[in-house]
Amino acid sequence: MRLDATTAVDRGRHPGAATPWDDESWRAAAFAWAGERLDDLGLRPVGPVGVRVRPWSVLVRLPVSGGDSVWFKANPPASRFEGPLTAALSRLAPEHVLRPLAVDAGRGWSLLPDGGTLFRNVPAGETGPRDWETMLGQYARLQRALVPHTAELAALGVPDARLPRVAHLYDELRSGVAPDPGVRATLDALRPRVADWCAELAALGVPDSLDHADLHDGQIFRPVPGRFTFFDWGDANLSHPFCVVRVAARTAAERYGDRVVPRLLDAYLEPWTGTGRSITELRRAAGLAWRVAALGRALAWGRVFPDPSGVPPLAEHTLESLRAFGEEPPY
Repeated sequence: MRLDATTAVDRGRHPGAATPWDDESWRAAAFAWAGERLDDLGLRPVGPVGVRVRPWSVLVRLPVSGGDSVWFKANPPASRFEGPLTAALSRLAPEHVLRPLAVDAGRGWSLLPDGGTLFRNVPAGETGPRDWETMLGQYARLQRALVPHTAELAALGVPDARLPRVAHLYDELRSGVAPDPGVRATLDALRPRVADWCAELAALGVPDSLDHADLHDGQIFRPVPGRFTFFDWGDANLSHPFCVVRVAARTAAERYGDRVVPRLLDAYLEPWTGTGRSITELRRAAGLAWRVAALGRALAWGRVFPDPSGVPPLAEHTLESLRAFGEEPPY
C-alpha cells in the first residue's frame, strides 16, 4: 500500500478533528494489519490509497489486484461494536448486508469489500420514489428477521436505546450538553412528554429491533435494480424499529418533496402488517417513533474519537437532535 507526502486526505468540514490518523505509529499498525489480512485473502495492493478522515471514523480505500477496491475502517471506542455487528448481520441476514473480510473488534478495525454503486450515485433517470419504497420495505424485512436476535446484538455492544431506557438517556444527554438556560428550559419541558410518548409506543407492542439511525442514500448500495445492501452501522442502536424511517424519509423528501413521505411510510409498514396490529395502530406507532428517533441521532453524535482537550466534540449536534423531539411528525 502506497502512502506518501502526496496522499490526499479528505477531512470534509472537520479539518481540525482529533483522530488517530495523524499518529504515525497508529497508521503503521493499521496498515500492517490491513496488509496481513489482504495477504490472507490472496489480494495484492496495486495503487495509492485514498483517505477520508472524520471525527467518527477513518476510512481508507485500498486498490487491490483483480478489480474492486477493499476498504479499511477504524471506529472510535464508542462504536467499536460496528465490526462485530457487521459480521453478525452477514450471518443472520446475508442477503441484506456486506460481509466483512476481516474484523479486529478490540481495535475497532474492519476490512470491507466494495459494495457496488451507492444509491446516492444512481443516475436520476434510473431511480425515483418507487426505489425508496422498495428500499424501506427491504429494511423492514431485515428488522423483522433480527427481532429474535436482539439479545445477541446487545451482547456485541450495540447501544441499548430501547423504550424503557429512552427517558434516562435523554436526561443524561441534556445534562451533558449544558445548554444556555433558555434551551435547557425547553428540554426540561419536553421531558415528561418524552416519557408519555415512550409509554404509548410501548403499549402498541411492536417488538424491538435494530435501528440504523442514519439510513440515507449514502449508506446504502444498490448493486442491481430493486435490491439494496445496507452498511455503515456505527450509529446503530437497539430501539423501536420504526425509528429508522425518520432519516430516510427526510432525505427522500429533500429530493422529491414532502408528498413522498406517506408513500414511503406505507411501503415500510407493509412488512409489519402481519404482526396482528391494524394499519391505524402501525401508523400511530410510526408517528411516535418519529419523535423517539431523535434520541438515536443524539447518541450518535457522541461516538467520535476523543478530543485531548476534553471538550465534547460535536455537542451542538447532540443538542440539536434533542430539540428535535419536539418536532411534529409528518404523518
